[in-house]
Amino acid sequence: MSDFRGEILNQALPYLQQFQGQTFVVKYGGSAMRNPDLLNGVIRNILLLNLVGIQTVLVHGGGPEIDNWLEKLGIEKVVVDGLRVTDDQTMEVVEMALAGRANKALVAEIQKAGGNAVGLSGRDGDLFMGEPLSDELGRVGKITQVNTGLVLSVLEGGFVPVVCSVANDAEHRPLNINADTAAAELASALGASKLILLTDTHGLLSDRNDIHSTITQISIADAEKLVASGRADGGMIPKISAAIHALQSGVETVHLINGSQPNALLLEVFTNEGVGTMVHH
Repeated sequence: MSDFRGEILNQALPYLQQFQGQTFVVKYGGSAMRNPDLLNGVIRNILLLNLVGIQTVLVHGGGPEIDNWLEKLGIEKVVVDGLRVTDDQTMEVVEMALAGRANKALVAEIQKAGGNAVGLSGRDGDLFMGEPLSDELGRVGKITQVNTGLVLSVLEGGFVPVVCSVANDAEHRPLNINADTAAAELASALGASKLILLTDTHGLLSDRNDIHSTITQISIADAEKLVASGRADGGMIPKISAAIHALQSGVETVHLINGSQPNALLLEVFTNEGVGTMVHH
């Protein structure tokens, strides 16, 4: 074994003992989801976490998949304040893309890598219940209740739950939910010790124009200041909001890491330095 691998293993051992029996929720998206090689790497990292006794739940969105199908069907994409306006027709496409193609593709990849997975929509077993955010946004919703029974049953059966970010409203009609928000709500409801958000950037940056300015650790208060000062860009604000909500709801730490970096999950969790940003109380 090389000195480097030996050093990583020595760092990992205390964490392995600390995290055994705990639950991690991983939100998966961005380029790591679109690139087959990166996808395979993330899946293998998740299976390794399971192998060492850490229960892992995968939550995903699928913006590019939705955009692709909207274009094929000739449906215009409309965005307001960073959120996709979702009329009834668009909602049909969202659910088809997320609960159908994206979800089952992830399940297939996990099983191809030697794991066991079950694909779930947030509508299954009323996992996510919600309500519309506004009339202007249509079927875009916020989660009001999480029913964890189905996910817990899947975990107890030794499977990786793969959950897409769709919810039911009070009349059991579908709602389109932001995947970061869905992951944060599920992590809170499960009492997860970690929420890990895979992004296309190296965590939070002290200078958003400098990719090497990753903030290794940040408190809730300082993360809020980052948003208030305008130093966090628009795409990162929902992730910071999700991180803060999860922490305030009982999750111990939230990690924002670049999903395109090889073995980013393992390096963030099992090394002292990490590779992204850890948000804490």
